[in-house]
Amino acid sequence: MELNRRTVIAGAAAAGLGATTLGGTAHATGGRKPVKTLFGKLADGTKIYSWSLENGGTRLKVLSYGGIVQSLEIPDRRGRYANVSAGFDNIEDYVAESPYFGALIGRYGNRIGQGKFTLDGKNYQLSVNDGEQSLHGGAKGFDKRVWDIEPFTKGSDVGLHLYYTSVDGEMGYPGTLKTKVTYTLTKHGDWRVDYEATTDKATVVNLTSHVYFNLAGEGSGTIEDHELQIAASRYTPTDSGLIPTGELAKVAGTPFDFRKAKPIGRDIRVSHPQLVTAKGFDHNWVLDKGITARPEHIATLRDPASGRTMKIATNEPGLQFYSGNFLDGTLTGPSGRTYRQGDALCLETQHFPDSPNKPSFPSTVLRPGQTYRTTTVHTFGC
Repeated sequence: MELNRRTVIAGAAAAGLGATTLGGTAHATGGRKPVKTLFGKLADGTKIYSWSLENGGTRLKVLSYGGIVQSLEIPDRRGRYANVSAGFDNIEDYVAESPYFGALIGRYGNRIGQGKFTLDGKNYQLSVNDGEQSLHGGAKGFDKRVWDIEPFTKGSDVGLHLYYTSVDGEMGYPGTLKTKVTYTLTKHGDWRVDYEATTDKATVVNLTSHVYFNLAGEGSGTIEDHELQIAASRYTPTDSGLIPTGELAKVAGTPFDFRKAKPIGRDIRVSHPQLVTAKGFDHNWVLDKGITARPEHIATLRDPASGRTMKIATNEPGLQFYSGNFLDGTLTGPSGRTYRQGDALCLETQHFPDSPNKPSFPSTVLRPGQTYRTTTVHTFGC
């Protein structure tokens, strides 16, 4: 039985439980004003700050570099906290080695084939940084930019407004894009991400978040025993460069069928051509609900051992599930343990990869006078 998370937090507080090696025991808490501390400096001397937030039993740390979620702590069924987000404890590793740990992604999340697209009859060549493809905005995407951050409290919510302006031509993209991302922790401990952007010239936009989750705790090992459910009857198969072919294939009868919750490891080693190419799951699921005016529930992740759950709601039409296939044991997290293949996973809400080159896919075009808006909500339970 899944316990109500607020009941767990309140029960732990009533029992007077003390700190544990997992980072403390959950306690009833209201929103606390975000706290800013120095995290480190870039090579050019730019100071990078960490912002700490807490509300509804959820603890969040965010960096001004890349808008990175450096830590996300939630309690288990016994009220014991753990950081469920993979990352580093220093800015040097984020700059030199990070595979997008916890970062904001833009201008365009996921891949664009050969880094090329045509818009209004004009051809654009983007920064190519993944073989022949442009990945997550190019060699210096939003994940490698310093964001301006303003903290806020609003009623029972606490959060951060993050701002970044991408100039015309940056990484090959047309138009000056003014971007605002809002991280909110609600009184119930939900983590909400609201994305907004405007442009002065027609461009393409696909913003997302690249948190690597392990609900058993960062550095605890494989996520293959996590149970995942995705409300999608189709997915987008890819070619050898992980670019969608344009087909919307049925998940029925394939390892890609997560319509009912199942352990991630159940089918991950099945000899399916798509799994062989990607070395696991690294695909876009076509959400049954399509594009919606408000966020709707589309996925649930659960760790049976700890009881932690995460439900995701979004108004986006797609979800990229990446099973940490390229983690190779060369990166070390705050726990002092290395990250190996399948030690964390990503669930990135999005428009479909390579949409600018696939007329049948939902459009990612943004024009002057329009405002790009999308929201994703993470609801935690135990």
